[in-house]
Amino acid sequence: MAQEGAAAIQVIDDAGNFNEADLVEFCRSMKLAECGLSYAVVAIVGPQSSGKSTLLNHLFNTKFSEMDALRGRDQTTKGVWLQRCQEELNVVTPCTLVMDLEGTDGRERGEDDTAFQKQSALFALAVADIVLINIWCHDVGREQASNKPLLKTVFQVMMRLFSPRKITLMFVLRDRTKTPLSVLQSILLEDVKKVWDTLPKPSKFRETPIEEFFTLEVTALANYEEKEEQFLKEVSQLRSRFHNSVAPGGLAGDRRAVVPGTGFPFSSHEIWKVIRENKDLDLPAHKVMVATVRCEEIANEKLHDLSIDEKWKKLEETCSCSKKNPSDAATVVSVEGSFGKKASSLLGKYVAEYENEAAFFEEGVRTAKRNYLISRALDLMQPSYETVVAHHRAQAFNRFKEEMQRRTAEMPITADQGFADVVRCCSEIALSDFDQACEDAHVVQAGATWKTTLSRIREKLIRDINMHAQSVRVMKLQELTSSFEKQLEVAIAEPVSSLLDAASPDTWSSIRVLLDQEKQVAIEGLAAAMAGFEQTQEEKSSALIGLSEFARSIVEKKAREETAQALIRMKDRFNTVFAHDNESLPRVWGAQHNVRAITRDARIAALKLLAVLAAIQLDSKNPHEGIEVALMTLLNESGGSDIAAEGSSERSDVTPGESSNVLASSKWPGISPEDTLLTPGQCRKLWRQFKAETEYTISQALSAQEASRHGKSWMPPPWAIAAIIILGFNEFMILLRNPIYLPFVLVAFLLGKALYVHLDLSHEFQYGALPGIMSISTKLMPTVMAIFKQLVNAGEEESETSSVSQEQMKLA
Repeated sequence: MAQEGAAAIQVIDDAGNFNEADLVEFCRSMKLAECGLSYAVVAIVGPQSSGKSTLLNHLFNTKFSEMDALRGRDQTTKGVWLQRCQEELNVVTPCTLVMDLEGTDGRERGEDDTAFQKQSALFALAVADIVLINIWCHDVGREQASNKPLLKTVFQVMMRLFSPRKITLMFVLRDRTKTPLSVLQSILLEDVKKVWDTLPKPSKFRETPIEEFFTLEVTALANYEEKEEQFLKEVSQLRSRFHNSVAPGGLAGDRRAVVPGTGFPFSSHEIWKVIRENKDLDLPAHKVMVATVRCEEIANEKLHDLSIDEKWKKLEETCSCSKKNPSDAATVVSVEGSFGKKASSLLGKYVAEYENEAAFFEEGVRTAKRNYLISRALDLMQPSYETVVAHHRAQAFNRFKEEMQRRTAEMPITADQGFADVVRCCSEIALSDFDQACEDAHVVQAGATWKTTLSRIREKLIRDINMHAQSVRVMKLQELTSSFEKQLEVAIAEPVSSLLDAASPDTWSSIRVLLDQEKQVAIEGLAAAMAGFEQTQEEKSSALIGLSEFARSIVEKKAREETAQALIRMKDRFNTVFAHDNESLPRVWGAQHNVRAITRDARIAALKLLAVLAAIQLDSKNPHEGIEVALMTLLNESGGSDIAAEGSSERSDVTPGESSNVLASSKWPGISPEDTLLTPGQCRKLWRQFKAETEYTISQALSAQEASRHGKSWMPPPWAIAAIIILGFNEFMILLRNPIYLPFVLVAFLLGKALYVHLDLSHEFQYGALPGIMSISTKLMPTVMAIFKQLVNAGEEESETSSVSQEQMKLA
């Protein structure tokens, strides 16, 4: 609450309540924080209605309320009021705060209520640099009127509550009399020293003179009402003593315990609380406490200002956009190379402002709170910094992937260009770019604070690079391996199929030689191609062993494909041997062929093919002969034809007893289950199916041979000849009695002879009568027409020849 008509505030009301809010606003409006330590506080104490406010108003051009003498002499100032020395005078510098205290010895509070008077006086001694003690000149030498009891109490409490500091006590003697000032000064100072000496003091201050704590000044002023002009002149002279009061040797005295202007409201409030609670107050510790609280307030203010700063909000928003849209080129350009510089500049600006406002507080506290401000500001900036660094990590990782893709795409799969060297080079480029970008994004004030964060993100980048490089490495190795596997498949698959299709006795030895040669070439090529990948010996061995196993798997795959068609292959082999002669020409069955022997040879060839397909035989020990011997016993199976018995009896190397045991087993001797393609039981089943499906071919051959044998004899049997003679005797006699039939018989004979020759009847009937008749029926008419056409053509040629001869004769 301000006094009416004056720019003053009531700091403490008459009930002892401290008005901190108004004091803070008052200090803010007068920009006390900008003054730092360059300000002074002047307070005045003295009896009620002694002209204290009047003196202050004339001395400092303030507007404190003054007593109206016409209305009576009563209490005007209640509590403690504060106002700044008005600048119109332009003589009192630096900034001076004027404190007007409630007067003592007032009738309003009574004789017994002196507590507030003592507390306010003690407050003035603790806060003010200069304390004016207003005394009537004629009260000098008196006990009560000269405020000696009040001074005694205040001195005593001050030494108990505070660590005393040196301030100026200026006794202002009002209404000067004829007594010389020097005499009055001597009496007054003697009384003050006597009060100090008789005062019970703590042991550490027992021998300390009053001059160690107070600078004592005495001045006198004329009566304001009777000699106003002289009073004003003397006041003007006194005012000059307050000019530069904080300078060395000035009235302000000891400045060691003064708090900066920005901490004045808080410090004053805390001092009043201690006085009201009657607690001890250590002014140096109080100074540290005020510095701590105020510096923290300033730091928090600057932190808040930073958080709402438009430049920071824009920078923070840009970082947030770069996180949401990392592919946005404009955002990327805005973030790159700008965050560290801008953030450092912003933080430096607010730290500088903090330094300016907290410059006059205790250095240790100021530095600690400065570090606090920087730490909190860095906490505010860290999420954006991490976003920027994460963005640079993503950029560096993408750069690594692009560079890897470009270089590995240019590197032939089988070329020894050092894949590991390419990875190292690309990794160094990416990490170098990342480190440079992070250095540009670094906030200067952070120092090593964010080193852990940066190290963590950098380690993540290294892990990502290693994982990607490993995935590319695996892919490239797979491509290399696949390339050599394809080469192996091309080099092995078709030759193996051809060898298995031929199924000769040395099939598996030929396959083994082929496999070893191609495998060796592929392994050497793969080992050379993998040299640049810097594999461990274990990885290299694993890859080469895998390639070797793949080569074997190709053979196994082809062998199993051929085995799946074993029955078809056996039938083809049987038909090849059975239906073709030694010159591979189709066999025309005749009486000269031994069908049983040919059948035996064809079946043996089929069994040999089955022996080749029964198992994979790539080991150096070849069990092929044992499998073949065992399978040959199938020729002697019960229920077989006589041909089979004859064929098997001619083989002296077959041991039926032992071989039968093999065929009764579930595996072949010397063959592992993995290499077994057809078990003995499966071979027996195939053989039976094979025999059933080839029996028809054999029977057809036997039928053709029998038909051929009958087709070579065209003369009818004797009984048929006798029947023809007996039954055709009458016809023969008719022919002899009628010779005219002879030409017709001759023509019919010639026509029949021509048909016999053209139709090749002996060949048509070699497979039997029915097949011959069916074949002749389709050829008969075309053959007859061809014969008649030949006859007509022959007649025409004869006619032309005779005509030419007649013409030649006529000409002759």
